[in-house]
Amino acid sequence: MSDVLAFAGVGVVRGQSILLDDINWEVEEGQRWVVLGPNGAGKTTLLQLASGRMHPSRGVVGILDEVLGAVDVFELRPRIGLASASLAERIPPRERVGDVVVTASYGVVGRWRESYDSLDHGRALQLLDALGAAHLVDRTYGTLSEGERKRVQIARSLMTDPELMLLDEPAAGLDLGGREDLVRRLGDIAGDLAAPALVLVTHHVEEIPPNFTDVLLLREGRVVAQGPIEITLTEGNLSATFGLPLVLERHGMRYSARARS
Repeated sequence: MSDVLAFAGVGVVRGQSILLDDINWEVEEGQRWVVLGPNGAGKTTLLQLASGRMHPSRGVVGILDEVLGAVDVFELRPRIGLASASLAERIPPRERVGDVVVTASYGVVGRWRESYDSLDHGRALQLLDALGAAHLVDRTYGTLSEGERKRVQIARSLMTDPELMLLDEPAAGLDLGGREDLVRRLGDIAGDLAAPALVLVTHHVEEIPPNFTDVLLLREGRVVAQGPIEITLTEGNLSATFGLPLVLERHGMRYSARARS
């Protein structure tokens, strides 16, 4: 296996705030990582580094055999699929869903004067269909429910056949039914051997999809624990991560947690 991501002594400082401190982390081909931690733990900052949208204050970030700071990020980013709230906010509400997905081919948000062939449109429809959203192809993005928007964003993140896929809290804002539908579909993607390496950020263990292999636990910008999910996601590590005594339960390939009474 080769490293898809390689963080060595990585830190991010903004003003007087340390957002990440001495992060050492590697993601290999075929792995599916969950990054778990409370609000303010540094999860989104970690993903911004991994997507080439931020540079570290110290340390080295390797992405797809390139070193951040020594590579043209505009050439690197098309190799990375990203679904995040900040990206979603840039999608024009009047944009046709099919165009939301297909424009990822050029790394742009909002259809302009680019030209796409039938293969591009066919792939966009295929990805939407895999996420149960093919019927939305001619709808405008602004008319979609939050759950529908999430599925469209994920289809877009897969459009370029990326080598790395990053998902920043994909289930945030969804109701129970929407969350469970999305988690199931993400579990199917994770179980596909042809899928790219995956990194999913969340602060709820209930949102960890099946087939995810590893977990990175963050608190206040530092690593609490990392490794295979079966041995690393424990009550002790989870409690240390959230600063509260927690009971962790496993239900097949899913998890739930609650405060210890």
